This record gives sequence, C-alpha cells and structure tokens, in this order.
Amino acid sequence: MRPILMKGHERPLTFLKYNREGDLLFSCAKDHNPTVWFADNGERLGTYRGHNGAVWSCDVSRDSTRLITGSADQTAKLWDVQTGTPYFTFNFDSPTRSVDFAVGDKLAVITTDPFMGLPSAIHIKQIARDPDDQTGESVLILKGPTGRINRAVWGPLNKTVVSAGEDSVVRIWDSETGELLVESDKEDGHKRAITSLSKSTDSSHFLTGSLDKSAKLWDTRTLTLIKTYVTERPVNAVTMSPLLDHVVLGGGQDASAVTTTDHRAGKFEAKFYHKILQEEIGGVKGHFGPINALAFNPDGKSFSSGGEDGYVRLHHFDPDYFSIKI
Repeated sequence: MRPILMKGHERPLTFLKYNREGDLLFSCAKDHNPTVWFADNGERLGTYRGHNGAVWSCDVSRDSTRLITGSADQTAKLWDVQTGTPYFTFNFDSPTRSVDFAVGDKLAVITTDPFMGLPSAIHIKQIARDPDDQTGESVLILKGPTGRINRAVWGPLNKTVVSAGEDSVVRIWDSETGELLVESDKEDGHKRAITSLSKSTDSSHFLTGSLDKSAKLWDTRTLTLIKTYVTERPVNAVTMSPLLDHVVLGGGQDASAVTTTDHRAGKFEAKFYHKILQEEIGGVKGHFGPINALAFNPDGKSFSSGGEDGYVRLHHFDPDYFSIKI
C-alpha cells in the first residue's frame, strides 16, 4: 500500500473530512488555511483563505457546495466550496473548536472553548439555503460541561447532539430543548480527556478516542458502552470503516514528550482493530509525529491520516485488505 504524500500545510494537521461522494478531501491545520484535495490522486485543488488562527475542524454539506470551518480566531466561516470565497462569518467571544452540519444542512452545531472566564458552549445555528439570507443568530446555546468540548456532532434525525471533551464525559443533549438527556458513566467512561469522536455511517453508534490510551464504541441512542479498544499510547484521532468491521486509531505521545525519549517510542502509526473482537489486526506507519486526524473514504476503499508533521497521507487499500481473515 503506497501512500500518496500530500504537502500543502505549513503546520500540524488538525482535522480531515471527505465529502459524501468521497471524491474530495478537506484538510484543516494550524496554518489558518483549510485546503481541498482530490481524494483519488491527492492533487491539491485549492485553499480557503480568510481565517487568522488555527483551524480546528470543518464539515462539508451533503451536496458539496458549502464548507463550514471553526477556528481559534473566534469565528466559524461558511465558504462556497467551488470558488473558495467565505460568504458568512459567525463571530464568537471565544475560539471555536468543532463544527458539524445537521442532516439536511439546515442547521449546524458549533462549539466554543472556555476563554477569559467564559465557559465552553455548544451553539446551534440556522443555515440558510440562500447565502444572502444567512444570519448569525443562535437557535440554541448549551452550557454545562467544564473544560473544552473537543467534538460535538449530531445524533440520529438531528434530534440530539453528542458532545465530548476535556472532562472525559460523553453527553447527549436534546437539540430542541437543550436538555441533558444522558451522560457517560464514570465506571465505563474514559478516564482522561476525549480528543476525538467519529460516527458510524448510519449514526447508530460512534467511537471516541482519549488520552487514556483507549477508544470506546458507544450506542448513540442509549449511550451504552459496546466495545473498548486498548492501545499503548494516547489516542488523538479515530475513524471507522464504512465497509468492514474495522476501527482505526491514531495518536502518539505529545510532540513535546517525544524528543526527550526514544524516537521509536512515539509509535506514530495508524492502528487497525477489529470492531467486534477488539483485537489489533495491523498498522500503517509513516508519519514523523503524532497522528492528529483520521478519515475513512465513504466508499471504504481508502483512508487518510494527518500528522503533527504537516503531511496528509492518503492510503488506497490493496485488494487483499478486503479479504483479511480474522
């Protein structure tokens, strides 16, 4: 499996997202410029210029016409995917972290970090069909979790919002009333900050990765813990195959800790686990630093990883990957 190396960012990668067809890959990094690539050959298509801070996450609308990005410059921006022009900016009082379009693209959930005495918050925004009608008003603002919320995504049928972050608790909120419906158990749950969260294709379950060196699979409706995947290093990024029962974890020690120890101890590889059996089935090496972002192509035939080293690595699976016998 020869990876395609995509060099377009000057700083560490933070997030990767494929569009629904799987022909485009959007990457976010700390260098302020989200970038879009062709997902088959890794050719760089263009850059979205307008943010003045690290861009932490992005999402693309179902029809691939609009992109939303959340940045440390205290804004979230809506972009025209094709032209690269930002047509609306949501302004906040603190850095924005996570963005996610609802099914149907009429709503978006945006999280903001704790900042200068302000608590972290989850904002639900209306997304207008016509760019000229777009306003910045929030439909709902949820507060409650202590510490930073690293990811917030929509649950099934947009009825709920699932959030997770520094306080290591997964929470499910009612997206209409803002009521906290359920939160993860202290016994079952993560012991340290949750860094990442990835939904299954049908939203029935989702995966969380944490600095406690594990990833956990949860039922989206009941928040029942289904499986736990244990690894020997902090997990920064997680993703699931839409085709096979495979879970991919990426991470590594913090970049600051790596230099002081043996360089191999960082172990910067994407590790594949069997979703049901919870066993490690393989790994893909290549990054020169922790992996911060992972994404699976919706067709299940390729995946990409983004690292602290500023590279995106695009991996197309060999045919024998699909016939691995467990």
